[in-house]
Amino acid sequence: MSRLLGGTLERVCKAVLLLCLLHFLVAVILYFDVYAQHLAFFSRFSARGPARALHPAASSSSSSSNCSRPNATASSSGLPEVPSARPGPTAPMLPPCPDSPPGLVGRLLIEFTSPMPLERVQRENPGVLMGGRYTPPDCTPAQTVAVIIPFRHREHHLRYWLHYLHPILRRQRLRYGVYVINQHGEDTFNRAKLLNVGFLEALKEDAAYDCFIFSDVDLVPMDDRNLYRCGDQPRHFAIAMDKFGFRLPYAGYFGGVSGLSKAQFLRINGFPNEYWGWGGEDDDIFNRISLTGMKISRPDIRIGRYRMIKHDRDKHNEPNPQRPHLCTCGTPAGTDRTRASGCWAQLLWTRQRGAEQDGKGVWKHNAHPSEIEGGGCIS
Repeated sequence: MSRLLGGTLERVCKAVLLLCLLHFLVAVILYFDVYAQHLAFFSRFSARGPARALHPAASSSSSSSNCSRPNATASSSGLPEVPSARPGPTAPMLPPCPDSPPGLVGRLLIEFTSPMPLERVQRENPGVLMGGRYTPPDCTPAQTVAVIIPFRHREHHLRYWLHYLHPILRRQRLRYGVYVINQHGEDTFNRAKLLNVGFLEALKEDAAYDCFIFSDVDLVPMDDRNLYRCGDQPRHFAIAMDKFGFRLPYAGYFGGVSGLSKAQFLRINGFPNEYWGWGGEDDDIFNRISLTGMKISRPDIRIGRYRMIKHDRDKHNEPNPQRPHLCTCGTPAGTDRTRASGCWAQLLWTRQRGAEQDGKGVWKHNAHPSEIEGGGCIS
């Protein structure tokens, strides 16, 4: 009996021992399997970023494809620039700005009696950058507009202009810059020559400008639906001033505020340089446009209304005594219209001197008449 019991106990012990060995083997197998998985998992993390930075040759395929781009550049260390393993989020593409901006107000109340410090202008236009630059944050405009103002001794007028025009241009969803071209010294004023300076200086700062608005500093639009844009034809904006009883003074009038695309401006070879003093240059510009076969486009007279800041005539801006002679131009049969007397001037070139950004919503350029090169009608 005891022998039978001892044999049974021995078999049970052997079975338990075998089970323990089997359990140990299973545990060892599972341990190495989990270890291998952890090793592969951490190997993937350690192979990113730092490994490529230490061994740039490992990313030769990426760097070679980068160098195939015309504008690709190498890093400052001389090694190929390695793209990030996790690139940051790219800026979303903005939709085009609408042709009819939704935030326009329409008819505006314009008055020039309240004081207008420049600090107020800056405070009211936080989105306007240094130099009078603005870009809509929510859409992509079709044009880049340079607003050019011929200027001398009109600081009071300029403050009102900035106060009203910056909000109007922003509501019109324009990408624009404001350029105030100041004539240095006290020589006779030359409006058209300053506009030529503004055209060239604006393009020096930003070659993307493709629309140019030429505005007197004392004219403020009374309706923000009068969109400061360029079209297929030159645009005359100020067609109904209070000075003229809100009527167009005559059919060929092109003064006050006008707009031309870059191509249109070059097509008429710029503005005339020979008009010293008040008057005549806008009629000459109208003739240049007509001679090139273009037409003047205008807004509805109810929208193209402007208020003028009343002022006495500036000293050294007396009426041009040669205005009738300079403005008499025609195209008789057989006449080369590019050589019509008094109707064509060389595009103005000027040396840049005294240019500055004043931080008050404008870009200023001081031009002295003696520094202005080129000009004179081609006869």
